[in-house]
Amino acid sequence: MLRGEAFDQFEAAKRSSNGTSEQLSQIFKGLCFSLIIFAALFGNALVFIAVQRFERLRRVKTNIFLVSLAMADFLVALVVMPFSACMSLMHGRWIFGNWFCDVFNANDVLFSTASILHLCCISMERYIAIINPLSYDRKMTKSRVTLMITTTWILSILISYLPIMSGIYTTAEYLAQRGSQHEVCEFVVNPIYAVVSSSTSFTIPSIVMVAVYVRIYIEARRQERKIHHLHLSKKLKTSSDATTYTTEQPRGSVEKETTVPENLTNLLMRASETNHQPITNRMSPPSIPNQSLESREHLKIHRENKAAKTLGIIIGAFILCWCPFFFWYISTNVCRAFADCPYPSILGEVLFWIGYFNSTLNPIIYAFYNRSFRRSFKHILQCHVTVKRAAQAKIDRTHSPSLRRSAQAGYLTSMQPMNRSDSTE
Repeated sequence: MLRGEAFDQFEAAKRSSNGTSEQLSQIFKGLCFSLIIFAALFGNALVFIAVQRFERLRRVKTNIFLVSLAMADFLVALVVMPFSACMSLMHGRWIFGNWFCDVFNANDVLFSTASILHLCCISMERYIAIINPLSYDRKMTKSRVTLMITTTWILSILISYLPIMSGIYTTAEYLAQRGSQHEVCEFVVNPIYAVVSSSTSFTIPSIVMVAVYVRIYIEARRQERKIHHLHLSKKLKTSSDATTYTTEQPRGSVEKETTVPENLTNLLMRASETNHQPITNRMSPPSIPNQSLESREHLKIHRENKAAKTLGIIIGAFILCWCPFFFWYISTNVCRAFADCPYPSILGEVLFWIGYFNSTLNPIIYAFYNRSFRRSFKHILQCHVTVKRAAQAKIDRTHSPSLRRSAQAGYLTSMQPMNRSDSTE
């Protein structure tokens, strides 16, 4: 009898401990979800505000793509993450109905596809800027950039809403099962849609981007080495990279030679030319404006290479975040068509949120690697803090007892009748 009571007490204590640990686990998950959602909303909103507020960011055509990419990430945090977090915290229970389940899945596919296609567009824009800078302004016009962004969103809608809302993305068995289970929202797809959607949304664009960025990286390194060699040549004043000019002196004097660096702008813009012959010139040496052009050209190339590296990091982060999910997505859905392929539910949940976390990473990468965005973010946040402090100081002055007494005293003084001297004045 005593042994049975002790066993019952042990089981009750075990259930209580399991319930407490589960509650703590749910609280921890809720805090993590909230932090990721808030960081994604806040960071991508900063991107909108910075580009809209600062003209130097609007002048860079790449930033137009970044704003559209930030919009996709912002909408992921606004209309996808909260419902996914709610379903996770309710142990997989879906309370919003079958129709909204399709909308939720379509939004998920839409924004992840839009993100990867935007990165594809950015890689092509960087490719033109680095590899063929002379034709950049002619090829990357404002209308062409707008067309690329519009096409990206249209393709994303076609790969998401069209097949999902029409039901051709899934199997007949799952559609029949959904009719009796209204509190389950799973993204079960047929093998054809799994291969087509993953290839369009991830595999083919990722291969293209990696190939393009390898080419960009090689060219960026070549240009940096060229600039380094030109700087060394300028410091050493070697005869191979200098222009010799001669000045006429009076009879009997010694003829004077001076070496001046050749215009680096021409050297950089004519990358195909390898031999630069010294030119004998009896005119004056190059003027300071040419040197300023050289400095601007160096700065421009350095800025382009820096932007290419930053966007390369963004693409690398995207692939690292989404590659595990797409590998799991293809393997499980193709396997499910031929056999029963069970997997832990926690696995799919973790892979989904690793992918969602990419929407939070992009603004952090901008702030860390891009000086213009970092300064803009800092300026916006400092202005917000300054305005908030000024408003609080005004409220404090208004509610200060000493100020209220001074105001009352001033009011009473103004109500007293003027004396004779005041009236005569």
